[in-house]
Amino acid sequence: MFPRVPDLHKAGKPLVPNGLGVIYVLFTTVYLFSVYFLGIIKSSNGVSAPLTLAVCILFGGFMGLLDDWMDLKWRYKAFMPLIAALPLVYLAREFVLRTSMSLPFIGVIQFHEAYYFVIIPLLVMIVTNAVNQLGGLNGLETVCPAIVLIGLMVLSQSYMILMLGPLILWLALAVSNFQGKIFVGNTGSFAIGMTIASFAVITDLKLSLVISILPYIFNSSIILLTIFFVRKKASISFDGKKIVSDQRRSLVTLITYRRPLTERQVVAAISLLVVFFTSIAVLIELL
Repeated sequence: MFPRVPDLHKAGKPLVPNGLGVIYVLFTTVYLFSVYFLGIIKSSNGVSAPLTLAVCILFGGFMGLLDDWMDLKWRYKAFMPLIAALPLVYLAREFVLRTSMSLPFIGVIQFHEAYYFVIIPLLVMIVTNAVNQLGGLNGLETVCPAIVLIGLMVLSQSYMILMLGPLILWLALAVSNFQGKIFVGNTGSFAIGMTIASFAVITDLKLSLVISILPYIFNSSIILLTIFFVRKKASISFDGKKIVSDQRRSLVTLITYRRPLTERQVVAAISLLVVFFTSIAVLIELL
């Protein structure tokens, strides 16, 4: 049912089913609609958190599906998530969410109306694209986002039910992806990026989100700066057993710079990095 693509970092480059992230999108949509109809989370002024989240994830999956089919240029898909931010802006205004952010050692920063029309769209755009950019190895597109999502769920007990079922399914996909049996494709990476951003806005966990995705932001910053100033993309070499890089143009190439590592070692290192920053985000919020 799914197109097969070669796994470039496995001996023999075996063909692996791609695009299974669509299963997550479909299941999560049905799940969130069920949460809405069962009235588990109450609506406010006709605005529903489950339906808003479902719409955002559907758009994220659709955007990823377009990219899988048409290989969209970055100048297009970088700004497409802004459309998905519209339901979140409406929800934030109706739910009267905080328009401020409390930063350690700095204090409270008040954004006022700019929170709705600038901060939320930027969060959605940056997070969705950053999650999509940190990929290419089995497990990076699934394990790392799951860590961030678990951290956000721990901090939001009242909204945990929104992502409980989808998280279980995503973890099942992550296990198969880590083992190299499936790829979630851009459909999955855009959908899970949209999930993280939207869930953080709905649960009002802006600071926790920013801290948790610092490895993603760092990776995207290196990639973009390299493209703008050096006009070259990040690349790695594979000798049949280990991967290595002769340049530092992304988080993956930085870790493997003149240091041959197996694919799983690189994924484990980046996953631990995400665990570290997510743990800091949780501790700061709890304390």
